[in-house]
Amino acid sequence: MRHRPKPRLFCSPALLAAGCLLAATAEAVEPLGFKRHATPSAVLLGEPFTYQLVITHPKDHRYELRPVGDLGAFELLDHRRSRIDGKQSATTTFQLRLALFELGKKELPAVTFDVATPEGASEWTATGITVDGKQSLPPEAERGEALYDIHPPEEVPVRTWRLFYVLGAILAAALLGYAAYRWLNRPRPAVAVPVKPLHERTLTALDSLCAEQLPQKGKFREFHFRLSEILRGYLGERYEIDALESTSSELMEELRRLHTPGLPSEELARFCLESDLVKYARASATADQCRASLEFGYRLVHLTPPLAPAPAAYGHASPARAS
Repeated sequence: MRHRPKPRLFCSPALLAAGCLLAATAEAVEPLGFKRHATPSAVLLGEPFTYQLVITHPKDHRYELRPVGDLGAFELLDHRRSRIDGKQSATTTFQLRLALFELGKKELPAVTFDVATPEGASEWTATGITVDGKQSLPPEAERGEALYDIHPPEEVPVRTWRLFYVLGAILAAALLGYAAYRWLNRPRPAVAVPVKPLHERTLTALDSLCAEQLPQKGKFREFHFRLSEILRGYLGERYEIDALESTSSELMEELRRLHTPGLPSEELARFCLESDLVKYARASATADQCRASLEFGYRLVHLTPPLAPAPAAYGHASPARAS
């Protein structure tokens, strides 16, 4: 779930009441199409199965799975999200890996999605389906049939050892060939290349983005994609998390569990929300807003303590990812 930052604006009580009324009357958004199925529909107790939800929606909408609570007889092992954009619409697919721990037909609980639209944040709830839980023991275990012990080894007469000699020679030739292949393709000594500190590489990437002047060219969406990826790459390497593949809510939740001295968490959450609205909901942006976001990027790097210099790496040095 996205955490909205608290605005620091002063308004009259009348305007505040009007805003609350509009928020209370907001209706849930409906997708253009929706499909769901479980594979397989009949599962063994404790065995993982896949629950797939395919949502077709307008391209300027973005669907995020709200954190799942109590699933009753089911347990959520992990989930994945993918999106494919078409000419007129987009398709977002969620794959939930689950396990069932009760026999019989069980109803999967409904799941709720947070939806970012050009009109603002909304939500949509998908109802569950029925999954049939089967026992994992074989039928003979229930009937109490007798179990047979292992038979003792029996002697097998062999008339000649010639076949074993041939097989041994073939195996020896194969091992010699494999050893020669490994020797010819052995890794060559690499040259040690010093890697620049993380904060220097990140500041260089921010300088390059600033020099391109994308907001002045009207490329606000591309600017937010580039800036978000630079800062996510910095946070991921700085705190050793998968920031590039995480959603904004997952990123903030992961950072809250870590010791992050100096990190401006509220400003970062506000930046992630505004950036997502521009990138995925195609919200409007201005050059002043882009300049403020870029200044926040510089401030984020300076406020967090830099990492110790990295040891020399082998191979070619790779610059900070900025696109």
